[in-house]
Amino acid sequence: MTEVKGYHAHVYFNPATRPVAERLRDTLVGMFAVEPGYFADEPRGPHPVPQFNVIFELPEFQKVVPWLMLNRAGLDVLVHPLTESNYDDHTKYAVWLGSPVALRLERLSAVLPQELLPASLRA
Repeated sequence: MTEVKGYHAHVYFNPATRPVAERLRDTLVGMFAVEPGYFADEPRGPHPVPQFNVIFELPEFQKVVPWLMLNRAGLDVLVHPLTESNYDDHTKYAVWLGSPVALRLERLSAVLPQELLPASLRA
C-alpha cells in the first residue's frame, strides 16, 4: 500500500496574473495550516511556467482542496500527494483544478526528495 506523507498544491500564473496569485497565496497561508513555497517566476523543475506551491499535511487536504476548487481565481492548480514516487505523484496521482499544464516529466526524480515533505516529516 502506498503511503501518502502530505500534499503539494502548485498554483500556476503568468506576469499578468501574478498579483492574483500573490493574493491567493496570502489567503491560503492565512486560512490554512500550509507551508508557503516561494514564487518561481521562471520555469523550475517539472513546472514549465511560473508557479508557487504550498505544502500541507493529510488533515488539511479536506479543507484546502475544496476551498481551492471554489476560490482559485481562474488560476490553474496541480494538487498531488507526496509518496515514495515523485514521478507518480505528478502524473497518475495528480488532480488538476482548471486546465492541466504540460509538465516536464523528464525533470522529475524517481524518489521523492526529503526537502519536499512537510517540515514535521523531514529527516
